[in-house]
Amino acid sequence: MNAMSFTTLDGAKATVDAAAVDAFSAQIRGTVLREGDTAYDGARSIWNSMIDRRPALIVCCVGASDVVAAVNFARENKLLVSVRGGGHNIAGSAICDGGLVIDLSLMKSVRVDVAAKRAWVGPGATLVDVDRETQAFGMAVPTGINSTTGIAGLTLGGGFGWITRKFGLTIDNLVSADVVTADGKLLRASHSENPDLFWALRGGGGNFGIVTAFEFQLHQLGPQVLSGLVVHPFADAQKVLREYRAALETAPDELTCWVVMRQAPPLPFLPAEWHGKEVLVLAMCYCGDIEAGEKATRKLRAIGSPIADVVGPNPFTGWQQAFDPLLAPGARNYWKSHDFTELSDSAIEITTTAISRLPGPECEIFFGHVGGAAGRVKPDATAFPQRSSHFVMNVHARWREPAMDKACIDWARGIYEAAKPYAAGTAYVNFMPEDEADRIEAAYGGNYARLLEIKQRYDPQNLFRMNQNLRPKEGLRAA
Repeated sequence: MNAMSFTTLDGAKATVDAAAVDAFSAQIRGTVLREGDTAYDGARSIWNSMIDRRPALIVCCVGASDVVAAVNFARENKLLVSVRGGGHNIAGSAICDGGLVIDLSLMKSVRVDVAAKRAWVGPGATLVDVDRETQAFGMAVPTGINSTTGIAGLTLGGGFGWITRKFGLTIDNLVSADVVTADGKLLRASHSENPDLFWALRGGGGNFGIVTAFEFQLHQLGPQVLSGLVVHPFADAQKVLREYRAALETAPDELTCWVVMRQAPPLPFLPAEWHGKEVLVLAMCYCGDIEAGEKATRKLRAIGSPIADVVGPNPFTGWQQAFDPLLAPGARNYWKSHDFTELSDSAIEITTTAISRLPGPECEIFFGHVGGAAGRVKPDATAFPQRSSHFVMNVHARWREPAMDKACIDWARGIYEAAKPYAAGTAYVNFMPEDEADRIEAAYGGNYARLLEIKQRYDPQNLFRMNQNLRPKEGLRAA
């Protein structure tokens, strides 16, 4: 084989001797893929089909030793590196062009210690892997709402979903992590070991190393929860949202209710005449006693004159997958998001008006309901600082044809700009697309300077830069 050409950290091109590439490949217990290999195209494909990049090598790791070898090879040759867990990140940071992809997707193990209420999870596990294993023992980790999401990226950015208000963010339930740092060392990070690194990992993204194992606290939950959808005509949207806002003022931590506004998919419980028409959906979950949940959801379910109410007892694992069909791989996606401390009348007006101008049938706006236990953690206790946000708005533009790119992206950006005066000014890094580097400092607020200092210590050459990146040298000068 001839020498291989790679993209380097500075964006240039460099060649690596064929013998060196072969020697590296021989160290890997997993598989090393090159362009032309049968599995190459599948390994470079990720959730957001707008991302079409061709790495020089994809290292499919099966253990921490593979990750160490890949990090050392990349550092020694100054190669551009990306890290793939679930491949679900909106910015497409899992895949680089011309560089080295460290693919963790085969590292899917989930081990539960029932007595200790702990789960040890590999970085390639998706939420469905975690849910199925933990629910087999009547336990859960608070994660997100789409079961194909990778646990690694979700956790490192914060992680919130249906049971966050009761049990906290995903990072609030992280007990320890095994991390391969840029110098090729395998460290354990926890409150007692490398506590600065542990602090940074909880919300600071993939800036500090590659996690090869997560240890989570587990909570008793299930196997059933009270959950489901209440679907309203969009003509009633503003009234429903105002009453929704009022109902949540007294909601217990066990109750979470998200809002989705979009064209109705052909759900079997909706009359056919509503398919394809604009609707507002209240999606709710009560993670406690079913009878108590019936009482707690009463105000929300009494709002307006819904088209359908299908709230009832459901397996938690099933509810965690309820939105998967609307978020399947293969579509083009672009997101814009805001945090809100309150759902103001102005925000309601802006978003409901935007739904009347949907550029495509898969585009939507949702409001994630947070707060509760997640809001009672001090902003500087973890790298993730957005503890006062009660709602997270995500404008999700989703479409199939490249010819629709401009219309869909412009629609999302327009809503974002219109809602900005009423937002908190912070951001959730897991919802930030590739073009939002200017929001990173605001996303971390008062924690930004400390994150830069930790980045400088653990990754001074910025090897781990395919993320919402904290640039160590430039950043310290600016600070």
